[in-house]
Amino acid sequence: MGKLISVGLDVGTTTTQLILSELTVENRGNAFSVPKMVIGQRQILYQSPVIFTPLISGELVDGQRIAGWVEEQYLAAGITKAQVDTGAVIITGETSRKENAKEVLNHLAGFAGDFVVATAGPDLESVLSAKGAGATEYSAKTGKTVLHMDIGGGTSNLSFIENGKIIRTGCLNVGGRLVKLDASGKVTYLSPVLNGLTDLRLGDIPTESQLRTITDKLVKALQMAAGLIPPTDLLEKLTTKENAGHWTPERPEVISFSGGVADCIEKEASPFAYGDIGVLLGRTIQESSLCQNYRLGEQTIRATVIGAGCHSTRLSGSTVFYADVALPKKNLPVSVLTQPITPQAVKAAYAGQDAENIVLAIPGSLSCNYEEIKALAKTLLAGSRGELLVCLEADMAKALGHCIRLAEPNRPCLCIDGLQLENESFLDIGSPVGPALPVVIKTLVLSTEGKSGTG
Repeated sequence: MGKLISVGLDVGTTTTQLILSELTVENRGNAFSVPKMVIGQRQILYQSPVIFTPLISGELVDGQRIAGWVEEQYLAAGITKAQVDTGAVIITGETSRKENAKEVLNHLAGFAGDFVVATAGPDLESVLSAKGAGATEYSAKTGKTVLHMDIGGGTSNLSFIENGKIIRTGCLNVGGRLVKLDASGKVTYLSPVLNGLTDLRLGDIPTESQLRTITDKLVKALQMAAGLIPPTDLLEKLTTKENAGHWTPERPEVISFSGGVADCIEKEASPFAYGDIGVLLGRTIQESSLCQNYRLGEQTIRATVIGAGCHSTRLSGSTVFYADVALPKKNLPVSVLTQPITPQAVKAAYAGQDAENIVLAIPGSLSCNYEEIKALAKTLLAGSRGELLVCLEADMAKALGHCIRLAEPNRPCLCIDGLQLENESFLDIGSPVGPALPVVIKTLVLSTEGKSGTG
């Protein structure tokens, strides 16, 4: 067994928080098989206080203050940057639309450890929040279909789960900070996603009833996404552009909630306790058909950060091969090769990437004999340059790696397997844990205009 220290940092629309956890790596293969390395236990070592995300202005995230705060949390936890092996820095919701979001992410990723992902993207966030809230585990234990909704300040990430497996994800521009109010009740911020959905303007002092007309529409969009009422153009309007056309409404057996708004579903609080519409949105959800059969996540406001710290890392297959390749590696763009694999197809995979150092992904459960593996190695070598990084779905990475080095003994090479990758994704590969390598699969989606795909 081995252990990894993992960090999770969530810079959200409303709040920022951090956790540090210990992941235990176990071999669940029997004595007569190839080792099967899995992350068996996850123990949270430290949870930070939840703070409001610091902004320099309405448009700029204060990365310097966040970095200083992260340093304070490391000191409080008694853990140094050098001890951190893996994890994820997530920037979510409307915060990801700030013009300096990518700069903040890169700064935090470099600060937080040698193998930490700077990442944002609706699919990953939906997965992390569902796992962090215990929704996938609940579905696996009960056999029920679950729609998990992580409702934050700017967006709502959706995961439809069957028998513990997330089968699709989605994201809506629905959140508690789409309208902000000062202490006098004056509107200080209106999200652009509300254009056409409200007559309110900056400086107005709305009544609770006026704000309810907004939360009613937001909740109707959630009901449509859950298959509880027929969809209209409202659902399309509030779907983030990256998810347009990807979400198919389907009625689940149970709806699960997490995120800051989830805390307002059952809690008694003043309507404007947080200077936004979060409390009203929570009440509107509670009064709707969304709560006919529902559960609050085991974690609500901390679901995404716990997912980032405890569930973002997985392990490759155990039959890996690497030679003359320095680990860890971060933010490697993925290019998926389709059949037939030719030198021209490999060259084309490199041509479409900004970085020379990419991961060539080979999908499918290939069944190759030794001669076929040698031929594949020669094809990959003929079409590539520099370090050759290959990820297979089929269990043949070690054999392929040996064939590559036999053909070109001086070519730096890394082959891993047991992973299914997609185009427009990125891969981080850590230092070995036993015979396996820790990896994080993620997307880097940052938008400074229009609708974002993060939540």
